Amino acid sequence: MQKYINSKLQQVQVALKCGKSNYNSFGKYGYRSIEDICEAVKPFESELKVCFLLNDEIILVGDRHYVESTASIICSESGESVSVKAQAREPDMKKGMDSSQLTGATATYARKRAFQGLLNLDNNADADSLNKHEDNPPQTINKSMPSDELL
Repeated sequence: MQKYINSKLQQVQVALKCGKSNYNSFGKYGYRSIEDICEAVKPFESELKVCFLLNDEIILVGDRHYVESTASIICSESGESVSVKAQAREPDMKKGMDSSQLTGATATYARKRAFQGLLNLDNNADADSLNKHEDNPPQTINKSMPSDELL
């Protein structure tokens, strides 16, 4: 049973401040980098006696390469841990990048997504949330369910 790590992770999630201090002028959006997130969690490591680790693995799905990143928080006292994984697919090619740069950029993106999941960081106005969709999508109500169960 995870006795301590869940409480420590909750403390980090509640207190962590990691704003979107970078700006993409082409896409016109603010974003946080993996470096920003790593810097923001460092004070918690000594304060809460935890360690944050990132690990990457290249996996092949069909004929496509993916980088699977795992973000973990480990309690230095009990050894308990919580991990979150995220994957990003390497593009076949990207203008101006060689294959090692493609892998590096893909790994950075997967790491950022894993850390965002672990730390419960929001993703508002980030690069992958710029798709155009309705602000207020229609709500569907299951009519077979009694109305008092809808609350």
